Amino acid sequence: MSVSEYALDVDKSVSEILNLCKKLELSISNEDDMLSDDDIIMLDNELASLENEEEVEDEVPEESEEDGDLEEDYEEELDDIIEEKNASKKKKQNKVETSSKNDYREKRKEMYKHKEKLQSNVTEDDENIVLYKDGMTVSELASALGVSATEIIKKLMSLGMMMNINASLDFDTAEILVGDYNKVLKKESTRDEINFEELEIVDKEEDLQERPPVVTIMGHVDHGKTTLLDTIRKTNVASGEAGGITQAIGAYQIEYNGKKITFIDTPGHAAFTEMRARGASITDIVIIIVAADDGVMPQTKEAIDHAKAAGVPIIVAVNKIDKPTANVERVLTEMSANGIQPEAWGGDTMFVNISAVTGEGIDDLLDRILLLSEMAELKANPNRYAIGTVIESKIDKNSGVITNILIQNGTLRLGDPIVIGTSAGKVRTLTNDRGESLVEALPSMPVSITGLSESPSAGDKFMAFESEKKAKKVAEQRKEIEKEKRNKPKGAISLNDLFSRKEAGEKEINIILKADVKGSEEAVKNSLLKLDVEGMKINVIRSGIGAISESDVVLAEASNAIIIGFNIRPDHKITEIAKDKGIDIRLYDIIYKVVEEMEAALKGKLEPEYEEKVLGEAEVRKLFKFSKVGTIAGSYVTSGVIKRGAKARVIRDGVVVIDSTIGSLAREKDQAKEVKQGLECGITIENFNDIKEKDIIEAYELVEIKR
Repeated sequence: MSVSEYALDVDKSVSEILNLCKKLELSISNEDDMLSDDDIIMLDNELASLENEEEVEDEVPEESEEDGDLEEDYEEELDDIIEEKNASKKKKQNKVETSSKNDYREKRKEMYKHKEKLQSNVTEDDENIVLYKDGMTVSELASALGVSATEIIKKLMSLGMMMNINASLDFDTAEILVGDYNKVLKKESTRDEINFEELEIVDKEEDLQERPPVVTIMGHVDHGKTTLLDTIRKTNVASGEAGGITQAIGAYQIEYNGKKITFIDTPGHAAFTEMRARGASITDIVIIIVAADDGVMPQTKEAIDHAKAAGVPIIVAVNKIDKPTANVERVLTEMSANGIQPEAWGGDTMFVNISAVTGEGIDDLLDRILLLSEMAELKANPNRYAIGTVIESKIDKNSGVITNILIQNGTLRLGDPIVIGTSAGKVRTLTNDRGESLVEALPSMPVSITGLSESPSAGDKFMAFESEKKAKKVAEQRKEIEKEKRNKPKGAISLNDLFSRKEAGEKEINIILKADVKGSEEAVKNSLLKLDVEGMKINVIRSGIGAISESDVVLAEASNAIIIGFNIRPDHKITEIAKDKGIDIRLYDIIYKVVEEMEAALKGKLEPEYEEKVLGEAEVRKLFKFSKVGTIAGSYVTSGVIKRGAKARVIRDGVVVIDSTIGSLAREKDQAKEVKQGLECGITIENFNDIKEKDIIEAYELVEIKR
């Protein structure tokens, strides 16, 4: 908080505050200087002391001879104060005040008074916890447990494992051994505040309090998501506050039957999953909205996949029941066919009939949300420094970086030092979704803050600290770690490391399957689901027909999945995105090859792997048919180079029509070995004449990958 902001809060002039700073020997010289927490506490105490002195003086009944002159001076000073207050009010006229100035000031003073009692987010050392680090040896575990290595080796032998003292233990094995000593094994990363994305905070039961549920609404475009959000917000906000509803921070909190509910308004399913990919599990409940007059649509299926992958409870809101063409039974049937079984049919998913336009069923929907929330026993500890997730961020020319965040645990207070990503900052302003100024934000509350120097990304985690010095130190250490990460290969799963993952104790491999037609999709999916190698099973988290999309890649990153394409081909953009995220995309055209390679990977017997190197692409613009030669595709090379004899695919609307070889290549009337980008040429594909205009011919070669 700056001097000018502080002066505004306490209804004092900047010069008065600067004089007080000088009196208290604070290192403050102008109105833009930032006040530390300690500075604010000292100033608050000094102002309180001065007020007490003024009250005592007011109680003196006797009037001195100089009172006449003093009265004139007092009136002049009073006029000055009134002018200053009026000026202050003008500055604040666009702000919504949550309470009187005195209440606000008292709240802030109380906040700083008890700040030292807040709990740090670093869990205290517990003698019953043993920390595990990657590559931990038998000797190191024995030392951590305070027993001999021989004792650990004997226990391993009883488990059928022969190991020496220098052998490395995987987490699952170490966890079994530690359990024998009535201790708990925790990964070292879960105790490190520098890596606070993985920080595991263990609160005592007596410190926990009930928190509001966080709900995300998903569904097909035009099925009423925006209307539903608007109806919920308008219905459950006091009429006097209605003007402030439109504050767009990407999340909203309403009160219903004395309970609060937070709604996250994500711009799309990919954005929701992108947050999960960055380690941000922000939602407690997902509402999938389906129009009763339209039924299950492509984006509905996508929403189902994303919600299932997130592993959170689902409520289906059947919208537009007020329309004459509404068919609720159809929605139930189609959702059931997509793996969402209604409670009415013996399943475990709540279905609620609503009309976002008329408001019918909205109360029932909110009741179901509160019921699920109660069953989940959602709790948080408000008496610790805040930790949470960025919803979105933007840069304003007047306020600088404005960051919209969700508090997930602890309480964020005005003036708190925070770290987001690799940058440290301080909370200069704190406002809720109605634009009201706050001094603190509690768990599950969405708020907007300023005070950061860099704009963070949606899904970034943040944590508040007890001092600016600590926050800056953590930010610097995170910068160093980020540099190291950039130089390391991506950690996403690939077919090459399936065997090592199986050996490490993993029981499931996630797969995203895309095929050219429904028949192929079902055949490949069924073959994969039957695959069982030594207890390792395949989990197809999404399957569908059509080209591989960016949404598939994002879901693969969030779910640590491999993408399998059958008779389809991702475009260049998707290939680059997948490469950047470290996602393994495998392409096949024969079903038994899919199963064969997957099984070999699980057994650690993969054949030499070849990487496709795309040479170039050409667009077919005109066809020439000859009885002896066949069809010649008059083409324009759009990228790279086309080579005679190279392997080639013909791609039509994102689907591979044939995978063959370039038979002949001509430039004008002459045969050519290769034709470069920007030139026209004639191409024939071996054993294929059904080529069409606008088809894409992709030339490529196979290069063996060194393991």
